[in-house]
Parts: sequence; C-alpha cells; structure tokens
Amino acid sequence: MMVGIIIGIGIFRTPQLVALNVGSETAFVLAWVLGGVATLIGALVYAELAAAYPSTGGEYRFLERALGRPVALLFAWARTTVIQTGAIAAVAFVLGDYAQSLFSLGDYGPAIYAAIGLLVLTAVNIYGTYQSKTAQNLFSFVLIGCLVAIIAVGFIFGGPGTAPVAAGSGAGGAFGLAMVFVLLTYGGWNEAAYLSADVRDVRRDMFRILMLGTAIVTVLYVVINLAFLHVLGLDGLRKSSAIAADVMRMGLGDSAATVVSLIVCVAALSTINASIFTGARLYHALGDDLALSKLSSWSDTGNNPRNAILMQSAIAFGLVILGALARDGFTAMVEYTAPVFWSFLLLVGVSAIVLRQRDPGRDRPFKVPLYPLAPVLFCLICAYLLYSSLVYTGAGAFVGVGVLLVGVPFVAYALRQRPKRVVPAE
Repeated sequence: MMVGIIIGIGIFRTPQLVALNVGSETAFVLAWVLGGVATLIGALVYAELAAAYPSTGGEYRFLERALGRPVALLFAWARTTVIQTGAIAAVAFVLGDYAQSLFSLGDYGPAIYAAIGLLVLTAVNIYGTYQSKTAQNLFSFVLIGCLVAIIAVGFIFGGPGTAPVAAGSGAGGAFGLAMVFVLLTYGGWNEAAYLSADVRDVRRDMFRILMLGTAIVTVLYVVINLAFLHVLGLDGLRKSSAIAADVMRMGLGDSAATVVSLIVCVAALSTINASIFTGARLYHALGDDLALSKLSSWSDTGNNPRNAILMQSAIAFGLVILGALARDGFTAMVEYTAPVFWSFLLLVGVSAIVLRQRDPGRDRPFKVPLYPLAPVLFCLICAYLLYSSLVYTGAGAFVGVGVLLVGVPFVAYALRQRPKRVVPAE
C-alpha cells in the first residue's frame, strides 16, 4: 500500500525538469537516490507522530499541539489555497502534456486539456459519482506495470542516447531545484506514514514497512530513470515533455507510445478525481469548525460537500489559468506550491522535536531511530528545499507565498470564532 501511495504520475513528467537542472548523468541519478534517502527520513519522523498522536487531522493536529492553533489554522489555509489546489492543477497539466502529444490543440493545448479535465471531474464529483478504493488500488498496479514495461523496452530495444540533440540544449538552474522536483515525485510518503494506525505490531513492523516500501520505490525510480537515460540521453530528456511516450515510441513505435500516453492520461484523471474528492472534505471540515454554513453544507442529493467541491475547483481552475500564462504550466504549479509545502513540512519536523520535549510521558508505539539526528536531518532537508524553491524558481513561488500571507487575516478571523462542535479528545 505504501508503494501504491507514493508512486504517481510525477515520474512521467519530472525527469525532464530534473535533467534541466543537473550538469551530468551522474548528478541526475544521484538526485533520485538522495530523494529515496530523504523520503525514508521524512517517513520515519511522520510515523512517530502518527503513532503517538493518531488523528484524521494529520499535520493540522501535530502543528496545533506543538506550535499552537494559529499555526495550525495557517496550515489549513495553505493546504486549501496552495498545496492541495496547486497539486490538482499540476496533475491537470500532466494530463494536458500527454493529451497534447496525442492530439494537439495548439500552443495552449496543455492548459485547455487541463481545464477540460478539471471541469468534467468537478461535475462528476458534484453529481455524486465516487471512485472506489478498489479501482484506485487497481490502477496503482497498472501504473507499476507500465513503469516496468518502459524499463524493459528502454533497456532491450533502446540504444544509448538515441534521441537527437537540439542545438544549444544544456542544463540550467541548480541541483537544489532538481531535488525539489525529485521530492515532488516521491510525494505521498507523509500519507503513507499513517499506515501505522493499521499495523498489528507497530514496534516490530513499522520500520520494516518504511524501509522496504522506500527501497522498492527508490529502486523503481532509479532504474526507470536509467532506462530514460539509456534511450534518450540527458539532452534528450531535457527537451521531452512526454518522456514515457518518447521512450516507447523509439522502442516499439507510435502505437506503443499512444498506449502509454493514454495510460498516463487515465492515471492523471484518476489522481485529479481522488484529489477533488478528498481535498473538498478539508474545506467542509474547516467550514464546520469555523461555523461557515455555506462551506460546511452537505448535499443530500449527491451525498457530498457540494459547495466545498465548487470552491476547491474554482481555485484550481484559477491556477490552471495562471499556469497557462507561464512558460510551462506544470513547472509553474510546482513553483507555486513548493515553498509553502516545504515551510510546513519544516514546521512538522520542528513539532516532532518539540513534542518529544514537552510530552515525554506520551506512549510512542514507534520511535524514530537515532533521535534527535533523524528529525534534525529532516528539518535541514526541508530548510534546504525551502531555500531552493525560493531562490531558483520563478514568480510562481512568490505568488504562492503571497497567497499564504493573505491567510493571516483569515487566521485572525478564525481565532475569534467559536467551534460549532467539540473535537473529541485523542
């Protein structure tokens, strides 16, 4: 399950962006290995917090306990306006890039496909059609099978660096920015850490689960990127916005490339649908906590938080328009979300240390190994990625930070409100 949570469609898009920000093939591969190490450290820290303070509120509850309600509310604002909606828009642009490779709609084709996909799935969610957990898990197996097929085609049929090199192509940016894209691809490990609530023997099994799950994902990511390098070369990677399709096309022809592109498109639709479904629940819960009746209302006909879905999708649609004005929609969305995302992950790392000191008597079924080294390393990784996402990115990063700051008045308002219901003690 952990492997299925982490592996997403980012691997079909981010290798190009990583290649653009490294100077050699060795650095390219090293970035993916370091991403696996960073993922393991972060998952271990989250596993301790989740085991000690089990709650559906996740980071919201960790931050509230360690750093206070204002920080937790600012996180809720950031997740609803930047992190979750930015992630939905980013996946929509992956859909757009691969759909554009199948049938071009012109210069703004990726944005048009992204907008259409978002609108259709918003309508589906409002109508009340929910995607089953079984279907989501099934598609995880399809995705992994697709990655294995690309690896096999890359090494069996592809020649080393067979893609033509564009004149004047080269690397730019910085290794830190490359790591931002790598860790985006490894994203989901913070959700995977919540598996601790369902493990029979947390003390015995949690470390094994995290080690094995991270090892599988890391090996898979490293090997598929080696396959990409084998077929396209570093320069070929830098100029391909549909890498998986290009690899399959060079190995087995246009038909195979079309099949892969269709798989990626369906995967993107699946991810967007799941994100709309789960993300809207946070809007609903927040509206319920703050006595915002319009936001917390529940539709009886669709059995869903219709207003919350509409608000979330409206923000995501605005971000698609913003991305359409940028040089690359997917990159713009990563820039928009990254500084805010890593800011709060840094605060979660700080929370792990604070709660160890403030609440020493708390039962911790799982404890992060090598404390305090692991949480300190996690904080340093987050700080480095926060720095990189601000220094080496474009204007989108500062737009995201600006939206975060707009949330300060929201926090001030929320602190004056009385919750409609009492949250049960954990």
